Amino acid sequence: MDDVGLVPFGRGGERGLDARTLGTRGTQLETLAGLGLPVPAGVTVPVPNVPGLVSGVRTLAALELVEGLAGSTIGTFTGSAPGVLLLRLSASAPLEAAGLPPVLTGLGFDITSIPSDFEAHLAADLHHVWWQTASFVAEYALGVPGDLVSALGFDHADARDRVAPLLALCAAEGSGPWPAGPADQLTLAANAIAARWASPRAARARRNQSLPDDLPLALHLEAVHATAHESSGYGSATSRDLESGLFTPSGTFRRGIRGADEAGRAQRTLEELPGGVSLLTRVLAELEAQLRQVVTVDFEFQGEKIVLMGVEAMLRAPARALTSLAVDLAMRGITDEATAVAAVRPGHVLDLMFPRPRLNGSELLLVSGLPASPGASVGRIALTSDDAIDLADEGHTVVLMASETTPADLPGMVAAAAIVTSTGGSASHAAVVARGLGRPAVCGASALRVDIVNGTVTSGEITLSAGDVVSVDGDSGRVYVGEIEIRVPDPSLALTTVLQWADDARRLGVRANADTGADAALAISLGAEGIGLCRTEHQFMGDRLPLIRRVILAHDADTEARALAALADAQREDFRDLLRAVGDRPVTVRLLDAPMHEFLPATAAEAEDEHQAKLVEHMHESNPMLGVRGVRLALLHDGLYPAQVEALFTAWADIAASDGVRPQLEVMVPLVSIPAELIMTLRTMRRVNQEVATRTGTLVPFKVGTMVETPRAALMADKLAQYAEFLSFGTNDLTQLTYGFSRDDVERRLLGPYVERGLLDVSPFTELDEHGVGALMEIAVQRARSVRPDIKLGICGEHGGDAISVAYCERLGLDYVSCSPHRVPIARLAAAHAVLTP
Repeated sequence: MDDVGLVPFGRGGERGLDARTLGTRGTQLETLAGLGLPVPAGVTVPVPNVPGLVSGVRTLAALELVEGLAGSTIGTFTGSAPGVLLLRLSASAPLEAAGLPPVLTGLGFDITSIPSDFEAHLAADLHHVWWQTASFVAEYALGVPGDLVSALGFDHADARDRVAPLLALCAAEGSGPWPAGPADQLTLAANAIAARWASPRAARARRNQSLPDDLPLALHLEAVHATAHESSGYGSATSRDLESGLFTPSGTFRRGIRGADEAGRAQRTLEELPGGVSLLTRVLAELEAQLRQVVTVDFEFQGEKIVLMGVEAMLRAPARALTSLAVDLAMRGITDEATAVAAVRPGHVLDLMFPRPRLNGSELLLVSGLPASPGASVGRIALTSDDAIDLADEGHTVVLMASETTPADLPGMVAAAAIVTSTGGSASHAAVVARGLGRPAVCGASALRVDIVNGTVTSGEITLSAGDVVSVDGDSGRVYVGEIEIRVPDPSLALTTVLQWADDARRLGVRANADTGADAALAISLGAEGIGLCRTEHQFMGDRLPLIRRVILAHDADTEARALAALADAQREDFRDLLRAVGDRPVTVRLLDAPMHEFLPATAAEAEDEHQAKLVEHMHESNPMLGVRGVRLALLHDGLYPAQVEALFTAWADIAASDGVRPQLEVMVPLVSIPAELIMTLRTMRRVNQEVATRTGTLVPFKVGTMVETPRAALMADKLAQYAEFLSFGTNDLTQLTYGFSRDDVERRLLGPYVERGLLDVSPFTELDEHGVGALMEIAVQRARSVRPDIKLGICGEHGGDAISVAYCERLGLDYVSCSPHRVPIARLAAAHAVLTP
């Protein structure tokens, strides 16, 4: 590097110097001075000129420059207004780095010449900062053994009592005595900093941070006015209240010299500093506008004069503060709406929308599993659905812990505040239901043993009983023993504003997966433009499970007909609630689709009669995810879909007549891989629609579509598009079938180790696999639009709430994404990001 001389604070920017030359602190001071804000009198010794200070060649020039800037002589004690001008030497690197040499404040004066009539506090501060400086220099520049210096500190509690012993130690054990003059002190201090930076300890610290071994330093030399204790001090201030996020500068200060002993020194609020609040409010507002971050400043004051020592952008500020800042800057015209939207990340939305644990390090971990649904909760353990209901009825918050859950467990899952299972993954019944309900969930906690008979859960050496308290963190997949503090979510007005701006920016539509009117109303309140997936099988959980079970297990036509009539009656009311909540928005209703084992009794013993028991045994499937489900089941039970469609169309006609709303109805056929499956089902729908029209006088307008959840469906998309007006990618199943993964089996046992070993970057069930699954989707999009250019395309798996997956859907040109209601705000923001930062 070229010789750039000594650079007074605030003069480097005009010369085009940056952190590579001035170090990070030098650039901070440039930022402050460039805004016309007060900075200390001082100079930066740039990286290429540090050897000149270490050798002493530039020492006198540096001292003279600092004295000129300060307008006073270094090291001269004044009596009329007791004080002295000190020197402070600090270092910074071109990159942010931990483990820098300490700041040396006790330079430039003769410690043996402090006037006896100096204020006691001021004299004590001078002795303390001198000891900190001189002991460091003695070890690293004069070669005094560090253990001798440390022993001296232990032997003398008062810094004043250490002066004579340290001076004697330097003379006896060091390469020379401690100098009295500022120039010699400064040269030694620069040597000490250089030696510390070259030490093995500092080298290890750089390696641990992946910093270059030869990372250089810039040095910063500044004047420090040490005056009467009550008229000077130091502190820090932050621009925003980190809880509310509002611009309300706050901070604290102490009297005396920065770096002196703080024991017994009161920490005061800014309101107690004359002129402090008004000045720092202006300063922090200007810095936020410049840096576009929540900021913290360090300052020092003398009387009512404040100087800024440095500024730090709070890169990990809480979500509430960052969101409020983004909106404030846009409202002030400093940035624009697009910049504000881009500044808020999906993780910030999670922080604001879901409960989060406040951990302090003392928590006792019970078990860890897969983070299946976000949020956190504390509650008493229930091991069955009935127990969960009973505990909730008694007024307790409940955590349902089970090996797995089934549709029959829905009432208990609704009653629970959190769900934990020892098996399954993020697509398991427990995970899907938990996300729909907005409950935190941990699944696949394989170390957990649930013993319903004895009423206990065990993990390792820990055994808990039903009724004991646990805490669940659905974001990390951890379950803790006992109660931990939970931060209650409180979405801010600023977040609402950002999401509205995101809606203006995005192209992708955002819908929600919702199975009931209540779910749909929640989703719409969170910004969903419609319902992208209503899973009609979820309407048969809990007490309604026998309705669908009787259809599947009917032993003759009459029994099946009665069962179908009961099913249609139940669904008709559900559909009315759903359609009423949706209003005139689009709603995609998927006809019944679930693996057979979710509907059937787990064992023959649970069947209603002997005949049903035999049927259960006969219908057992080795691989139910690939068995008789979806449209396949409906074509074997050819009254099933007509009953559902009749209930749906009748409900539509009813609410159109009673409420005057006309939902944009889309009926989706699941698990189609053969075009004829879709053709036969479409014929059924049209026939039933005519029958409903004959009875009600209303021919229901609807679109028909299908799920693309098998590779064959993706490859046959052009054939399907001849009949389907929309296609929805079921990315959960499509991922399973593309990889040949059984998600519940591999997510914990295989995908975790694969990610740890670098075989996969991330689970394909968390983030859409662009190269495999995405390639199939791309083929399907191209082929479908080649036949029907206006075909509507979307996804309805949980990938619809993942920001990276949403960005891929934007690049793919899909029309919408659909996700669980509580993830709708994340999808709205992610869809905007996909346009603003492609």
